[in-house]
Amino acid sequence: MSETSYSVLGIYETPDALMKAIPEVRASKLGTVEAYTPYPIHGIEEALGLRRSPLGGMVLVMGVLGAITAFGFEYWISAVDYPIITGGKGAGSWEAFIPIMFEVTVLFATFTAGLGMLFLLNKLPFFGHPVLSSKSITGITRDRYVLALEAEDESFDSVAAAKALRAAGAVEVEVLPAPDRSPFLTSDFILRTLGGIFAACVVSGLAMFFATKWFPLLPPMRYMEDQPRLNAQKPSAFFKDGHGMQRPVAGTVTRGHLPTATGTQEAAASLVNPLPRTKEVFAIGRKVFANRCEVCHGAIGNGMGSLTAAYGGKPANLQAQQFRDYPDGKIYWVIVNGKNAMPSHAADLTETQRWAVVHYVRALQRAQNAKDEDLKVVAP
Repeated sequence: MSETSYSVLGIYETPDALMKAIPEVRASKLGTVEAYTPYPIHGIEEALGLRRSPLGGMVLVMGVLGAITAFGFEYWISAVDYPIITGGKGAGSWEAFIPIMFEVTVLFATFTAGLGMLFLLNKLPFFGHPVLSSKSITGITRDRYVLALEAEDESFDSVAAAKALRAAGAVEVEVLPAPDRSPFLTSDFILRTLGGIFAACVVSGLAMFFATKWFPLLPPMRYMEDQPRLNAQKPSAFFKDGHGMQRPVAGTVTRGHLPTATGTQEAAASLVNPLPRTKEVFAIGRKVFANRCEVCHGAIGNGMGSLTAAYGGKPANLQAQQFRDYPDGKIYWVIVNGKNAMPSHAADLTETQRWAVVHYVRALQRAQNAKDEDLKVVAP
């Protein structure tokens, strides 16, 4: 009996001999039974009575937690704290979150697999495992199969363990002494480690400092202030016409807006007023008309504005049949692009204001050219 023994190793020449010996050695109940083989052997976990590793479940739980964490952060940033509409999609569009969610899922799962296996399941750090320094380790890594009876407490009987392994068919037996489990985190070890880290930081910092001084620019490195870029107001050899600023592609339409700033009056005539005829819309149109249009076209749009003859221009009479026959899109086009002496109001009016004033002009025309169906009999 030895109080300093860690385990007894029994060496077997074939995996069948090892599998046959396992139930016999376990029946002796002399210690914890463990196996060391050069490659995995099917069914050996069940034979040793090992429970299924919880590592897979740990990785699954942490992977799901990583995906939820990434989604929560991305949603909060994109949809709550700093919402930005990109490509016409909503700020909370989850499809754009998938790459980061995948990366964080892998990050959480990988760290769980590594650290969980090392610290929780294998109980590391345990430097200098006795089996690694045994005589049998050369055979374990090549073509020998080892069954070990490891000590569970101080009552471990290495002599009886060796007999049990030989009785189970072991061709050779090796007794391993107990390892040195003295604490390694001593004050001397900590000081040496911190000193080494400090020295490494100093040396690497100085090396980087002098490297950047001696070799300030190495391909493919490039300073941000000296990077290739396109200056809109300068020539560019990248484009065939030599200009840095390019016109939009023909037919380009701004997302969320109607294509009204280009084309002719005939082309714009096909546009349809998107605003409903509501009290709020007419109020906007009335205000815009009073501020922008009434001075020339008059309060009722008959071309009798407040301008004197010194103006020299002849504002259009919007009550004339010609303008009553205009489609809404054609009036809108004139507001955007101007006509004759009338300047463009595109820079001063929003799209909603332009369409609202079109509705108001129609209301003025209808008011001065009422039909029989517009008459409303009020009961006394």
